[in-house]
Amino acid sequence: MTLGIKGANLLAKPKPGANTMFEKILIANRGEIALRIQRACRELGIKTVVVHSEADADAKYVKLADESVCIGPASSSLSYLSIPAIISAAEVTDAQAIHPGYGFLSENADFSERVEKCGFVFIGPRAETIRLMGDKVSAKNAMKKAGVPCVPGVDGALPDTPAEIIKIARSIGYPVIIKASGGGGGRGMRVVHTEAALLNAVTMTKTEAQAAFNNPMVYMEKFLENPRHVEIQVLADQHGNAVYLGERDCSMQRRHQKILEEAPAPLLDTKMRDKVGERCAAACRKIGYRGAGTFEFLYENGEFFFIEMNTRVQVEHPVTEMITGIDIVRQQILIAAGEKLPFKQRDIKFRGHAIECRINAEHPYKFTPSPGRITTWHPPGGPGIRVDSHVYANYLVPSHYDSMIGKIISYGDTREQAMARMRTALSEMAVDGIETNIALHRELLQDAAFIRGGTSIHYLEERLAERTKGK
Repeated sequence: MTLGIKGANLLAKPKPGANTMFEKILIANRGEIALRIQRACRELGIKTVVVHSEADADAKYVKLADESVCIGPASSSLSYLSIPAIISAAEVTDAQAIHPGYGFLSENADFSERVEKCGFVFIGPRAETIRLMGDKVSAKNAMKKAGVPCVPGVDGALPDTPAEIIKIARSIGYPVIIKASGGGGGRGMRVVHTEAALLNAVTMTKTEAQAAFNNPMVYMEKFLENPRHVEIQVLADQHGNAVYLGERDCSMQRRHQKILEEAPAPLLDTKMRDKVGERCAAACRKIGYRGAGTFEFLYENGEFFFIEMNTRVQVEHPVTEMITGIDIVRQQILIAAGEKLPFKQRDIKFRGHAIECRINAEHPYKFTPSPGRITTWHPPGGPGIRVDSHVYANYLVPSHYDSMIGKIISYGDTREQAMARMRTALSEMAVDGIETNIALHRELLQDAAFIRGGTSIHYLEERLAERTKGK
C-alpha cells in the first residue's frame, strides 16, 4: 500500500491522557461530514488530517486540512473501508484520535478496536458497545432490560423448526416482519401478511442476511402498519453522565432512506417524549455508553417502539443542534478527550423548530444518480438558514459514493416559520451541470399532509406512486 502524504510529520508525539485535548485528529470520512468535523476541530484549535481516495483529491476539506493522505483508489473497499490504510495514515501523520463520521467504518466494532489497540483514541463508543448495539437481537434485549419500549416480538433468533416459527408468528399476530439480526440501511427485512408466505420469507431473509452481513440470524417482530420514524439523540461521557437532546421526526423516507428530517417531531406528546428520553439516557448509563448516539423508534398511536441504536453521529444532527444550541460534533470530541458533559438534563432547553432537506445528486423522481461536474452552485442564505456542504462551483461529483452533496437546514421560532424559510431557501438554491432532488423538496414543502405534520414512513412512497399513476 502506498500513501500519498501532504504535510505529514513523521516524528512521533505522545498520545494525550485523560482530560487532555487532542493536538491532531484524523478524519476517516469524506463529503460534508468530513468538512463538518474539520470545522469543529478548527474551532477547538485542533489540527486535522484528512484521508481521501484518488477521486476526492480536489475536495474542499482536503485543501483546507493541515495534512492530507491519499489512501487508495476511488473504490471504497480500497480506500475509505481499508482499515490498514487508515491506521497507517494516522501513524505517519502522528494523529492522536480518529473520527469516523457516519457511514463507512463508523459502526464497525473491529475498526474501533483496532484504532484503540494501535494507541489512538476512537471518537465514538467502545468496540463492545458497538457490537452490542449493532446486533439487533442483543440491542433489543439490552433495551428491554433498561426499560426502553420495544416492538412486540421474539427476544432471540428464530428457531430452525418450521412449526415453532409458525407458532411464534401466531402469538405475535399478522402482519409480522422478518429482520436480519446484523441488518441495516433498509436491507434484510421482509413483511409477511399471511401464514402461507411465512416460511419462504424466513428462508429468503436468512439467505440475504448471510450474503449481505455474513450473519444468517433473523428475528421476528410485529409489523406496525402506519408508524412514524421518531428518533432520540443522546450524549454520554466516560464518567456515567448521559442526557437526551430531544427528538427528530425522520418519517419522510423512500426505501428506508431518509429524505427530510425535522425537530421537534410535530404533533408529539412531549411528556411521552421526555419519559422515553429519560429511559434512553438511563440505558446509556446502564450499558456504559460513550459519545453521541441515536435511539430510533417507530411511533404509532401515541406509543414508542425501539427498533435500533445508531452508535455514531447522524446525517440529520444539525436540526437537533439548531433547537438545543449544542454542537454535537464538538461534544463528541470533548467526550473522547475524557471531559465530562458540561450540562445536566435540566440545563437543556428546546427552542423553536428546525427542518433539514438532504440535497442529492440524483433525478428528483426517478432517483437515478447524477454524478458529474457542477457548473453552477449557488446556496441560499438569510435568517435561520444553514447549509452544510463540501460542494463548490466546478466541483466534480464522483460516481463512486452516496449521492448526497449537501444539506439545507432552516430554523424558525415556530414550525410555520421554519417551513417558510425553507421554501425561500429552496427557491434560491441553484445547481447546474447535474440533476438534484431540489424539485422534490420544493413539492414536499408545499404538500398539505406535510404542512399538517405527522405523516407516516410510507407517505412519500405512496405519494410518489400516485404521481407516477397520474402520468
